[in-house]
Amino acid sequence: MINIGIVLLTFCLMECVTWLTHKYIMHGLFWNLHEDHHQPTPSFFEKNDYFFVIFACISMTFYFVGTFVSDLGFMFYIGIGITLYGFAYFMVHDILIHQRFKLFSRTNNFYFRALRKAHKVHHKHLYKEEGECFGMLFVPLKYFKEALRTSK
Repeated sequence: MINIGIVLLTFCLMECVTWLTHKYIMHGLFWNLHEDHHQPTPSFFEKNDYFFVIFACISMTFYFVGTFVSDLGFMFYIGIGITLYGFAYFMVHDILIHQRFKLFSRTNNFYFRALRKAHKVHHKHLYKEEGECFGMLFVPLKYFKEALRTSK
């Protein structure tokens, strides 16, 4: 049971890591990798996709240490939590919101409408300054209110 708790806690904490990374790393030091995500590009791939590779390497490190270093087995479950969050992020961000694969294009779920609106507000800023809505799965309440208004 404790291992499931570690996975769930890690998954939830990854939203905080995502927010901080997005605001201070992607819109800061590594803007050069994230910039093309805010600008229209004809290519399917973006430099921004390197962040998936970076987080995958971090997750694999946790798997490796949790498997091969004695008494650190809990780190394996942290790796699982990071991986599950990465999968959720991919499904929400790349498939649902940006439609990089044309799946779920007609989804009209209340929660997904709020997610899309928050992300749209984030992308209205084409440059690294003045950004907002840096998280992914936890959406500010005002976007749920707006999603409720648009459903009527």
